[in-house]
Amino acid sequence: MLNIDPDNAAEAYRQRVIAQLLLEDLRSPCTEEVAAFLAFSRIVSEGRCAFVVLDPAPTGHSMLPMDATGAYHRQMMREFEGHGGGRVVTPLMRLQDAAYSRIILVTLPEVTPMSQAAALQEDLRRAKVEPYAWVLNKSVLAAGTHDPLLAARLTGERKQIERLSAGLARRLFALPWLTVPPIGFIELSKLVNETDPASAAQT
Repeated sequence: MLNIDPDNAAEAYRQRVIAQLLLEDLRSPCTEEVAAFLAFSRIVSEGRCAFVVLDPAPTGHSMLPMDATGAYHRQMMREFEGHGGGRVVTPLMRLQDAAYSRIILVTLPEVTPMSQAAALQEDLRRAKVEPYAWVLNKSVLAAGTHDPLLAARLTGERKQIERLSAGLARRLFALPWLTVPPIGFIELSKLVNETDPASAAQT
């Protein structure tokens, strides 16, 4: 003998369907993008009361938060214009604010990394986000070497520095190639002294 309660059976069915729908929804590729955007937005907003460093790669999935930020900004602007009044600040607006955010492009002085960074700068500028500076990392030229075996590499670095100095970068700094990684406050402090790769390129 089995007594079936229609109300309980209906509720159990609803819960089972809801759970299945939620599971399917959370398995959607969009879920990853939404989660990345929310985390990105939360970190950007922390810059109001803390010093925040975001270190994404210039290509691939790491750019999804930027794309989602732009889409969210456009949606918020449409809704804001529709309702009127008040003031809205989106994550994209914080990135566009030079007093709030400084975008620094760090790259190796080689053709492929430079081209990727240049493409990233174009994407940022289309979003009205202006990079603050470029940093050339692991520069043999900035290290001041005169080894004849490195002559070809130095020639290649000079070409990339000339490319940056010709207007690609508003500010340019170079970090020399070090035999020992600069770990710790003291070693990192030694890198604060500004290096002028333009003058180094003449040596």
